[in-house]
Amino acid sequence: MTALEQLKAILNNRYETEDGDKYQVELKQGLSEEQIDNLAKQLPTGHIPNDIRGLLKFASGFEFSGIDEVTFDGVGQFGFENVFPHSLQLVGDGYGNFWILEVDGEGNWGHVYYVCHDPAVVVKHSENLAEFIKHVEEFGEKGSQSHLDTIHEKTVMNIWSSDNGFIEVQQARKSSDTTLKHFAEQLPDNFMVTDLRDKPNGAGFAWGKFGPNIDNAVRHDTELLWGFEKQKKKGLLSKLFGK
Repeated sequence: MTALEQLKAILNNRYETEDGDKYQVELKQGLSEEQIDNLAKQLPTGHIPNDIRGLLKFASGFEFSGIDEVTFDGVGQFGFENVFPHSLQLVGDGYGNFWILEVDGEGNWGHVYYVCHDPAVVVKHSENLAEFIKHVEEFGEKGSQSHLDTIHEKTVMNIWSSDNGFIEVQQARKSSDTTLKHFAEQLPDNFMVTDLRDKPNGAGFAWGKFGPNIDNAVRHDTELLWGFEKQKKKGLLSKLFGK
C-alpha cells in the first residue's frame, strides 16, 4: 500500500481522545505541480517519486489529535545533516523531539526515524511513510498500547540505559562483514560505530552518549551505518581552566 492509499484508508475513521472527544483526520491542502517541483529541487536528485507526487497533490499533511501537525513537505527543516544528510521533518511531539523521514542519495523516500534529545536517542520507527501513517492510525486507536507511544515513552529510555547500539571501531574493523569493515577502516580510532542495516523497527542508537557535539559524525553514503566520535572526558582541572 502506498502512503496515499494508506492516508485515504483512514480518512473516514473516527477516534476518541482520553477526554472522550471525537475526532477525525483533517487534511492539509495539497501542493501544486510548481510547488512540488520547487520541493524536488531541494532533494538530492531533484526528483520526487511518482507515488509521493500523488500524495503531495492530494494533501501536504494532516492534523491528528495527540501529536503536532503532520507535514509531507518539511524538506530541510530538521537539520542534523551529519546524521541524516537529506530529510524532511514529518511531525513533532510538542517537546522538541521529531519524527523525520530520510531521503537517500538516489531520491528514494525511505525510513522514518524518531529523533529524541532527552534522552539523546535515534530510533528506527517505521519502514516507510505508508507504515508511519499506519502507526499514527494505531496511536489513535490504541493510545499508550500503540507502537508510536511505546517508542516515545519506553524504547528511547531502553536504548539510552541498556542498549546504546554502538560497537568500538576496532571491533568493526575485524568484522567479516566487508561493508562494515571498510566503513570502520575510514574512521579515526576514537570513533564508535552503529549499524541499523536489517534491524527491525524499534532498533536505534544513543547519539548523545559521547557528548552533544556531533559535528564530526559520519554517515555511510548508502547504508544505515554511522560513526560517532567518542569524545574524551575532561578532568576537573581541564574543566576549570578550559583545556
